[in-house]
Amino acid sequence: MIWGIFKRDMCHATRNVIAVIVSMGLVVVPALYAWFNIAASWDPYGNTKALKVAVANNDKGYKSDLIPVRVNVGETIISTLHANDQLDWQFVKSDKAIDGVKSGEYYAAIVIPKGFSADMMTLFSPDIKHAQLKYYLNEKINPIAPHITDQGATTVVNTIDKTFAKTIAQVGLDLASSILHYSQSPQMAEYMRNLNGNLTTMADTLSGASQQVTSYSQLLGSANDIVDSTGKLLASATKAGKQAQNALKQGKSGATSLTSAGANVTSSVNTALDQVSGAFDQVAAKVNKAFDAIGKDSDTAASQLATLSEQISSGESLYDTYITSLNHMRESVEQLPDSDSAKQALLEAIDREITLLEAAKGDSQKLAQQLKDASTQVTQDTAAAERSRKEILNRITSAKQSISNVRDDYATNVKPKIDALASTVSTLISQTDSMITQLSGTADGLDDVTGDVGTNVTSIRSTLGAIAKKLDSSAATVKELITKLETGGNAGDGNSDGGDGDNDADSGESDELRALATANASTLSTLISAPVALHRVSVYPIANYGSAMAPFYTILSIWVGAIILCAMLKVTISDREKAHVLGLGDTLPRIAGPSGPGNASRWGLRLDHEYFGRYAIFALLALLQGTLVCLGDTYFLGVQANHALQFLAVGWLAALVFSNIVYTLTVSFGDIGKAVAVVLLVMQVAGSGGTFPIETLPKFFQMLYPFLPFPHAIDAMHAAMAGSYGNEYLLDMVYLALFLIPSLLLGLMLRKPVIRLNNWVSRNLESTKVM
Repeated sequence: MIWGIFKRDMCHATRNVIAVIVSMGLVVVPALYAWFNIAASWDPYGNTKALKVAVANNDKGYKSDLIPVRVNVGETIISTLHANDQLDWQFVKSDKAIDGVKSGEYYAAIVIPKGFSADMMTLFSPDIKHAQLKYYLNEKINPIAPHITDQGATTVVNTIDKTFAKTIAQVGLDLASSILHYSQSPQMAEYMRNLNGNLTTMADTLSGASQQVTSYSQLLGSANDIVDSTGKLLASATKAGKQAQNALKQGKSGATSLTSAGANVTSSVNTALDQVSGAFDQVAAKVNKAFDAIGKDSDTAASQLATLSEQISSGESLYDTYITSLNHMRESVEQLPDSDSAKQALLEAIDREITLLEAAKGDSQKLAQQLKDASTQVTQDTAAAERSRKEILNRITSAKQSISNVRDDYATNVKPKIDALASTVSTLISQTDSMITQLSGTADGLDDVTGDVGTNVTSIRSTLGAIAKKLDSSAATVKELITKLETGGNAGDGNSDGGDGDNDADSGESDELRALATANASTLSTLISAPVALHRVSVYPIANYGSAMAPFYTILSIWVGAIILCAMLKVTISDREKAHVLGLGDTLPRIAGPSGPGNASRWGLRLDHEYFGRYAIFALLALLQGTLVCLGDTYFLGVQANHALQFLAVGWLAALVFSNIVYTLTVSFGDIGKAVAVVLLVMQVAGSGGTFPIETLPKFFQMLYPFLPFPHAIDAMHAAMAGSYGNEYLLDMVYLALFLIPSLLLGLMLRKPVIRLNNWVSRNLESTKVM
């Protein structure tokens, strides 16, 4: 089906002369568009000699009272511009220059004011003025001409700067040469000898004064060492006293803590033991009561025994409270000094008390277990229950005895030792603390005295040291000046033999100065005025401006060619053509319905067949357009193309992509699609980066840049012309080909829903009899 449509389109396009001529025009017109633009911009900056720029010199010149030489920078500028052929310089009066810019006779005008030279020479006066040229510019004549004439004006300013710097450098070198000759005269040698003698005497005087000041500073330093030693001794005594005082405070705190802990433990012991003893009496009574009830109500007796077992188990916390109190008291005793003989005996007594208390706790635990066992036996065996009764009462008696042992041991061994120890330590600490306080006050008073003396001596020594350094520095400066003067005198006399290494070096420096002063002043001044030369290295060089602009105009002409094709050729297939392709005669059957895309699908001519069948002739003509414009760029205009085949491949791919995009828009949206293609053309001309760098464009175009086909096609063509960095060329070709995906998606699938809408718009436009 596709081949059938394409074959009939080719027959129609070549059946008569007019059709052939129009087809050839469709191929040639885009190429002419590109060639004219490339040829017109081939070398615009090389033809600036025809741009007229007026120059008017009103400079009156300058003559200094010190140097009787007349300086006229304006005349120097005029002389330089006569030899400059970058622009068409017109040397006229200032009135005519300004009027010529206004009338458009001149693109620009440079007027040198009257006081230009005088302002430049103020560089050597306190009141410096900035010399200014008056530059008149007509910006409405042409958008590019002002930038070219600006370059010419910049050339004038640079010429003035270099000329002025060269003149100043030449005058300075001449003055240096005169001074050098005068320095070698006999009068100068006599002056130097007298000056050296006076300077030597001054240096010796300064050195002697510095030594005296240094000696006195050392004497004061010895006295200060004695004061420092005394101060350190007093500081050591004060520090020892403070350490002893801190130790006593700790001991006092320990004694206080011990006393407090002893009192707390005593209270805890009395409370805990009384509670436990009373509890055991109550337990004995309840046990007898429970066992008496065994014969009457065994279940009640078992319940009472189990309850007693739980009560005794819950009372074990009283033992834990007492043990915790004893441990706190033991920690307080451990804070006492190891030299105290009572410390170890007290610790042993506390440990024995804790052991007895834990034994009593064990008896209580065993009693609780026996009560629990008895609660299960009373319902089983009366004789066994009576034996358990006796064992439980004996265990209660044993537990009460353990509690009594704990209380008696604490009252007999622990409590008296704690009270006696705390009293002794507190008395000793109070007496010793009073003595150390007196010693510390005395040491602090002496420390203030020695501190004041040491501070004063240190301040005096610091002042004397600074004075000695200044005297030494002054003496060294004078001696350095003497050395330099002697070196200059020897170099001036030309005595180079018999000297040491330093004299040889200084003589070498003088020889360099002499060589600089006696060299060609004109050559040196030229070097000083322009010390840096720009060496331009082109990376991926382009032969000329026309070649640089060729990718932009070539790609632009291919898009224009695609628009022309859609404007001149029909994108839809008539029912008559569909019938011939299907072999149905001149018309489709009436059942096909209204004329339009897809109405012959029931006979096998689908919508995609119509799309590709008609696009085939568009693709052929687009490829011919791309081939002609690229071959014309290379072989007709001589555009640089280091890789001609790659250059041609870019044209082919761009032709296919652009023609498909414009064809799809026209097929899908009719005349509205053609308008969209023109809008896309305008957007890509502004935002493709073909003329100005994309970084210089507004933010909107920078964001839009990657989503347009122009930039990728232009970059690929640049790579084919001048060389590719890595895979640059291939990547740009891939990016360009990717634009076929959305275009085909729209032409084959997304346009189906809008076919009726498009037909309705077309009918309404035709009904206007104008569109």
